[in-house]
Amino acid sequence: MTFASDPATVLPSLALLSHRVRVLPMDAASLVKMPENTILFLDARDDLATAKTLCRLIHASGLSTPIVLILTEGGFTVVNSQWGIADVVVSTASPAEVEGRLRLVSERGNAPTGATAGATETGVQNEDGLIRSGDLVVDTNGYTASLRNHPIDLAYKEFELLKYLVQHPGRVFTRAQLLQEVWGYDYYGGTRTVDVHIRRLRAKLGGEYEHVIGTVRNVGYRFDPPEEEEGENAAKASAAHADPSEA
Repeated sequence: MTFASDPATVLPSLALLSHRVRVLPMDAASLVKMPENTILFLDARDDLATAKTLCRLIHASGLSTPIVLILTEGGFTVVNSQWGIADVVVSTASPAEVEGRLRLVSERGNAPTGATAGATETGVQNEDGLIRSGDLVVDTNGYTASLRNHPIDLAYKEFELLKYLVQHPGRVFTRAQLLQEVWGYDYYGGTRTVDVHIRRLRAKLGGEYEHVIGTVRNVGYRFDPPEEEEGENAAKASAAHADPSEA
């Protein structure tokens, strides 16, 4: 992301590498245009304030995109861990340095070096590839899903869609994003396909769990973990039964 009129001047070494590069303007609207499995180079050379705001916005929106700040030497005096970035690089870095930083960031994302590589955003995926969310269990290795220990009969794309949403709890995806990530770049069908599969998934999850696939009006869909509701209900119940004399 950059404001530069000539993006090739932001990090010249990047053009010498074999990676696919997409240039976007530095604004909030660009966030929904980023494909999954992207490393974001954020041009902070001339506008550190805007770069910091975008970093915060990316994290607030639930995006897990690793961020690499492109800086001048003077920018290092301002940046710290609270920015939530994966790495920094000076604009004059060599191709070898840029490639090395890309490799390290792709392995650890925005997480600290000691973070567990197999964890999802819910933190409940174990070594066997099971993702648990309340009574819903998605087996990413066995390509099966179950609810209260009863198997859910899912078609392949229904499973892939459910798995993708469960792996990114609370994150909103547009229909176009889901189509791209679940069906792939070479799929030429319309986004109506996503709506049809969402409707089928909700029907198969049943009345108590269909709400975990939420609709964000005029945007798309997200997975709302049932644990959050249970936690809120438990907190409310606890507060309601609290001894007034303790207040």
